[in-house]
Amino acid sequence: MTLYGVNNTNYNQLVAAFPKLKVVARGQELRVSGEPIEIERFEDKLLVLVEFYGRYNRLSEDDLKGLLQDDAKAMMDAGEDMDDVLVWGNNGKAIRARTVNQRVMVNLYDKNDLLFALGPAGSGKTYTAIALAVRALKNKEIRKIILTRPAVEAGERLGFLPGDMKEKLDPYLQPLYDALHDMIPARKLTTFMEDGTVQIAPLAYMRGRTLDNAFVILDEAQNTTIPQIKMFLTRMGKNAKFIITGDMTQIDLPRQVDSGLVKAMQLLRNVDGIGVVELDSRDIIRHRLVKYIVHAFDKDKESADGHTNN
Repeated sequence: MTLYGVNNTNYNQLVAAFPKLKVVARGQELRVSGEPIEIERFEDKLLVLVEFYGRYNRLSEDDLKGLLQDDAKAMMDAGEDMDDVLVWGNNGKAIRARTVNQRVMVNLYDKNDLLFALGPAGSGKTYTAIALAVRALKNKEIRKIILTRPAVEAGERLGFLPGDMKEKLDPYLQPLYDALHDMIPARKLTTFMEDGTVQIAPLAYMRGRTLDNAFVILDEAQNTTIPQIKMFLTRMGKNAKFIITGDMTQIDLPRQVDSGLVKAMQLLRNVDGIGVVELDSRDIIRHRLVKYIVHAFDKDKESADGHTNN
């Protein structure tokens, strides 16, 4: 479907580029007849198209036009400033680090095996982390992606929700599913989840495991307790990459329970091999009003804290 294009637009363009050949499509097979030299040129060009799709997960009419020209290799090598693209998402969407702090996050990831990414809602910390994970999987740097978060919001009410444990917990893991669906085709994602290449689970399911050859993301880490985050961090195995994301201003734990993320930052901030990036309202890339909402609430909290201290 991707190669042929909607209503065979790509296929027709490809055939028109080789007028000396007879090309017939039979399902997933292309039958080509003509002079051997022309057939060899056609095969070479077809391999370029397949390689381009495999690398960037897209093949639009414009892509095809450029790739059919003699400068196809240059387009593959340099193209449209592709160096800063973390991964090509579905429908050819280029997923990049779009703000200064998101780029800092990418650079720190390259230099550290454990990275803390802190920031407000909408600052792209989780989305960027998942993009890095998908890139690592596609580049075969790791064998599996594990995404987890504490299901604090469920509390004691979890047992009253309908369905099995997965169905009860899925609403709390939905933001992770949403990001993955942006970056991996639905059918392939289903296969990955069935064979364990991509795993999404509540934090409690990490206990007792050693996570080797894995890219592991702990989301909403501000809602972990101190024992929980210690348990999670000590799961780190060989050839593992860990990213912990959280928002210090959105702690949903009971008042008497200390946040594990706060404690981890106090203890680990200056440890060699551990990176820390702090995103802020300037990194918010949702609706333009979100950053103003975050700023207004932060300002109100600062004012309330000031009155309390006085």
